[in-house]
Amino acid sequence: MAERFKVLYYVNQFFGQIGGEEKAGIEPTFKKDTIGPALGFNDLIKDEGEVIGTIICGDNYFNENKEEALNYILEAIKENKPDIVVTGPAFNAGRYGMACGEIANAVVEQLNIPVVTGMYVENPGVDVCKEKAIVASVSDSAAGMRKALPVMANIVKKMVKKEPLGPPEEEGYIPQGRRLTVFVDKRGSQRAVEMLLARLKDKEFKTELPMPVFDKVDPAMPIRDLSKATIALVTSGGIVPKGNPDRIESASAQKWGKYDISRKDDLGADYYTIHGGYDPVYANEKPDRVAPLDILRQYEKDGYIGKVYEYFYTTTGTGTSVGNSIKFGTEIGKELKEAGVDGVILTST
Repeated sequence: MAERFKVLYYVNQFFGQIGGEEKAGIEPTFKKDTIGPALGFNDLIKDEGEVIGTIICGDNYFNENKEEALNYILEAIKENKPDIVVTGPAFNAGRYGMACGEIANAVVEQLNIPVVTGMYVENPGVDVCKEKAIVASVSDSAAGMRKALPVMANIVKKMVKKEPLGPPEEEGYIPQGRRLTVFVDKRGSQRAVEMLLARLKDKEFKTELPMPVFDKVDPAMPIRDLSKATIALVTSGGIVPKGNPDRIESASAQKWGKYDISRKDDLGADYYTIHGGYDPVYANEKPDRVAPLDILRQYEKDGYIGKVYEYFYTTTGTGTSVGNSIKFGTEIGKELKEAGVDGVILTST
């Protein structure tokens, strides 16, 4: 009987059955056991391989202490010598996805061990690792676990046996942006004409070069009289009160904050930025450079606008998924509309 291949599995604190957000700060730990999705994955590969252990790490700990977390995880992998590493699936959980993606990159680059993970297509972790790891395309929530694990297991079996993977749409993974030479019966010009004719006749056809689809947002009607308008300040630049009381993430934000500025003429020394990905020096020196409350107050005093809305809204934009961005915008917009706000100054970094 051929020797069974070995898999090392990575999960966050929730799927590692340690706890939810209250345990998101736990340091990484290795257990020689199949825990959470690793258990179901092990059943799917048991005829050919086995999961030899599970690494568990809190989402917050990894994203806030990436170097220390990666050092521990890479050492655990080196000591246990797996044939392949599996992370997730992270679905649409941004912090979890970023951890899975960063681990995948480090394992492939530093240890030359293949990695398979699973994410929803809008998870920010996809772009982090899809060039180096195979990212199975999964649903946006853990309700899709039963469908996700078999796809990942089939991909793992092929990779371990060094069998070539088929096209993404057949195998169930997210395209890596690679173009391969293939032989077909019809030349390109003929295929193009056939697709054009099918389109003109409203018949179904499949493009060979799918283009990205972007949301189109209809612009709101202009404000008729700014001198009577209530204007709110919203930013994705990570400007928060000192101490970050709501623990908004510096990247891959899972939440937004709302703070009372009714008695403030500027953000001043009470605020700073927790946003990752840009130099915070000038924003911390004067947070109004990112969220210009001082200018809005001046416009209010000059009568250029009616008044500044009493609350200020903030989150971080870097790595934040499209899904969460839509969710944040919908929630904040609902509050502002119900409060009778006429317009918003929306700033980034």
